[in-house]
Amino acid sequence: MTESPILALQQQRMLLEIEYNVDKEEHRRQMEAKGLERLAKRGDVWLNVRFSRSYYNSLNQLSVEIVRTQDNDIEHNFEFGRPVYIILIEKQNDKNGKKTKSINGTVSYVDGDRMVVTVPDGTDTVGMQTAASLYVQLGFDETTYRLMFEALDRTIGARGRLGYLRDLFYSSQKAETFTFAPLSFPFLNVSQERAVNEVLRAKDVAVVHGPPGTGKTTTLVEAIYETLRRENQVLVCAQSNMAVDWISEKLVDRGINVLRIGNPTKVNDKMLSFTYERRFESHPDYPQLWAIRKSIRQLRANRKRGDHSFHQKLERLKERETELELRIRNQLFREARVIASTLVGSANRLLDGMKFGTLFIDEAAQALEATCWIPMRRATRVILAGDHCQLPPTIKSVAAMKGGLDKTLMQRIVERKPEAVTLLKMQYRMNEAIMRFSSDWFYHGEVEAAPMVKYRGILDLDKAIEWKDTSGDTSHEQFVGDNFGRINKEEAQLTLLTLAEYFVRIGRQRIIDERIDVGIISPYRAQVQYLRHLIKKTDFYKPFRKIIAVNTVDGFQGQERDIIVISMVRSNEEGQIGFLRDLRRMNVAITRARMKLIILGDSATLTRHPFYRRLKEYIDSLSETK
Repeated sequence: MTESPILALQQQRMLLEIEYNVDKEEHRRQMEAKGLERLAKRGDVWLNVRFSRSYYNSLNQLSVEIVRTQDNDIEHNFEFGRPVYIILIEKQNDKNGKKTKSINGTVSYVDGDRMVVTVPDGTDTVGMQTAASLYVQLGFDETTYRLMFEALDRTIGARGRLGYLRDLFYSSQKAETFTFAPLSFPFLNVSQERAVNEVLRAKDVAVVHGPPGTGKTTTLVEAIYETLRRENQVLVCAQSNMAVDWISEKLVDRGINVLRIGNPTKVNDKMLSFTYERRFESHPDYPQLWAIRKSIRQLRANRKRGDHSFHQKLERLKERETELELRIRNQLFREARVIASTLVGSANRLLDGMKFGTLFIDEAAQALEATCWIPMRRATRVILAGDHCQLPPTIKSVAAMKGGLDKTLMQRIVERKPEAVTLLKMQYRMNEAIMRFSSDWFYHGEVEAAPMVKYRGILDLDKAIEWKDTSGDTSHEQFVGDNFGRINKEEAQLTLLTLAEYFVRIGRQRIIDERIDVGIISPYRAQVQYLRHLIKKTDFYKPFRKIIAVNTVDGFQGQERDIIVISMVRSNEEGQIGFLRDLRRMNVAITRARMKLIILGDSATLTRHPFYRRLKEYIDSLSETK
């Protein structure tokens, strides 16, 4: 079936407009209605910050470094590219009381308790140093929406290659391929080798479908490496900064020259060394450029009235500045084999005018279709990698989701062009029993456990999966407002008690010596925060705090642990399970475990849904065979 790509994209634009309005209104409401303390707990505000220094970065932007002095154990939502307001509370004036002043900026990077924000030229940095107090608040991200709208408009009106790809992706027409004998890669398994060959054969599009633990990144890195034997340069994008960092690091390990546009989330020397800013600053011509920029600033600051030579001097300096800047930039881009950025980051002016033979999009199943069209205008063909049976894009508007905004480009291509899809079938993470249910439910039973992990476990004669039923008086869910969702305190306490019992069975010393790591997952943020609070105040867990991570399902995407414990929270007589109905999230949760999976949940509530009923039956059947 062929649908009109123009009408479909116009419909998508309308749904995106609904999402934009809902998101903006929700942000406004939260910022107005909630106290700063509440916003800080949500991770949307840094309270108690102090000004550290100001300087001009390599892109000649005025940058302010601020340091958080409290609340450092709270996770936050600040990351590269997010808009923020720096709020200055000035010293009290007897007549007028306290005055506040707001400065707009953009996060340049965040590392631990240190944040760098780029601010407009001429910003009062002295005022920041003398203010009675400072705090930083997340702004609403207009830029990302603007870029998505522009990308959809451009694609709707496109001709040439972009128009061809648009029409192809919305039709059942087969994607074109090259013909050549398959290449052999001895260190890849059969399905990984096939995936790399399919990527190399694709003229238009190929999809690498990577279920949990199947080595999607390994396969993608090999596909990029092989593509670079045929092309001089490729563009590699992903939805999140973290995903871009991960693939960039693996490419650097392979000896590939990567140029990272935008700053990495984990700021260490290895990551920084391939960012555009660090490479720019390390260039031998940079000191000369810095000196010219300093001269320009001094010239402007010391301009005298009636100085007729001012404009002439300024123009001469600016010409030299532009010439040097372009020379450094061109050399960096000429030498790089991979340009890496987020999907939104690919709109960076540094890439203006650039074209690529191949665009690779990692974690494509987590990206809204509109964001994928942002870099697509730069490419001849596109390779998507991800898993549409894991986490979907985040959408706040129920109406937009029901209208189909959550349908990703990867899903669309998987449905319409099955011949372009390669499923990776061998997983290297989980015990066979943990993997089997996910494989049968989501992947038609095609995913198998590699021999070296098939029987992996911590204890002899141990069951790889357990369901601890919290039905009855031991479980009561409560609703907590402000987007924190639900909490079940009795189940949280039982979760930690169950884990403690398992720790005792393993032996405290062995856990520490072997660094057996643990993930405690709950779909609800309120439950996550309550579990963290309980672990902090429970003496038993003191020696183990470094090896236990507690987070939401989204927080564990792309991670794995020896032991995973899941607190399901929902417990009610009506059988209401809310967004636990999104089974892709549960697929992520249950496939994080290498050797042991423990689920705590009210079976009376959950098993009214066929997925959880089948999961419970599967786990019970494993117990019977032991």
